[in-house]
Amino acid sequence: MTKSPAIAVMGASGRMGQMLISQVSAHEGMTLTGAVERAGHDWIGQDVGVAMGGAALGVIVTDDAAAAIGTASAIIDFTAPAATLAFAAHAAKSGAVHVIGTTGMTAEDIAKLEPFAEKTVIIRAGNMSLGVNLLTLLTKKVAAALDADFDIEIIEAHHHHKVDAPSGTALMLGEAAAQGRGVALEDVSDRGRDGITGARKRGDIGFAAIRGGDIVGEHDVMFAAPGERIVLRHIASDRTVFARGALKAALWGQGREAGAYDMLDVLGLNDA
Repeated sequence: MTKSPAIAVMGASGRMGQMLISQVSAHEGMTLTGAVERAGHDWIGQDVGVAMGGAALGVIVTDDAAAAIGTASAIIDFTAPAATLAFAAHAAKSGAVHVIGTTGMTAEDIAKLEPFAEKTVIIRAGNMSLGVNLLTLLTKKVAAALDADFDIEIIEAHHHHKVDAPSGTALMLGEAAAQGRGVALEDVSDRGRDGITGARKRGDIGFAAIRGGDIVGEHDVMFAAPGERIVLRHIASDRTVFARGALKAALWGQGREAGAYDMLDVLGLNDA
């Protein structure tokens, strides 16, 4: 493991991409060496710091993902499922740690990552923040302790630019609740209610999505029974919480054996 791992950021112009570039550039324990955007993007060929409206950082935005990944110790990827799978192939070939915060990935997409995890470290999470991962752990434990007399509802809120629903974090929480109950999420997930839907089915895990304004991310897990409710909540007011978690994951992955990991591994909570 080097003292200053080389980091390449995928999707440099995006909200998270710019936050990651700022955080990596300011971090004393890593070096920004790559900034990748899609072919034809206006930023291609520009210094990424200048493109962001600040001082030059000495890193030129490129659409050559293979080259950028090939010289990196780790890549941080908050992009789109199809792009993430393409980047995973390059990371597996070069041995770069692949930190994935991409949301909207289907079970099929995730399964396609498995061959790449045999060749390099992949750290994937629906949410990179410490608080959300603690919430995930608590959700699993509470779901295991309560029977189906407690209805489980997951309510999430995000800004109006978000394109997927439920959020990756909401699905992560739903999966934790399902694991706590010893069931498969796909068998009990209730994602759509409109019109005359009939009574709520016992044992289902419900999802509701709110989109508006500039909400960074809010997630509630509600356990509701006759006469009482338990609500577990996490509110993110600044995207730096996700960036800090991603950077922590990139450093943690250095020197690890190839495999598929998540943020509970990074935070040492999988045995909790």
